[in-house]
Amino acid sequence: MPSSIRDTLIKIVLFSFVIGLLLSFFDIDPAQLLKNFGATAEKIFEIVADIIEWGVKYVLLGAVVVVPIWLVIFAIGKLRGK
Repeated sequence: MPSSIRDTLIKIVLFSFVIGLLLSFFDIDPAQLLKNFGATAEKIFEIVADIIEWGVKYVLLGAVVVVPIWLVIFAIGKLRGK
């Protein structure tokens, strides 16, 4: 086995061991983690969607001011030949 593959496997095993110890500290077992995985992924999606929804409102609000100003500056630059 090439050393790079062996080194990668060793890193994965050690990292898995450390994460397993950490999860064990919080009394999380593999069955519970897999059972709730779908709900966790769904919750993450909901959080991301909420953040995007929150941000889009402010982007649109700012665009109402910024885009017309940019268009005027752009048009003046074109008229001057820049």
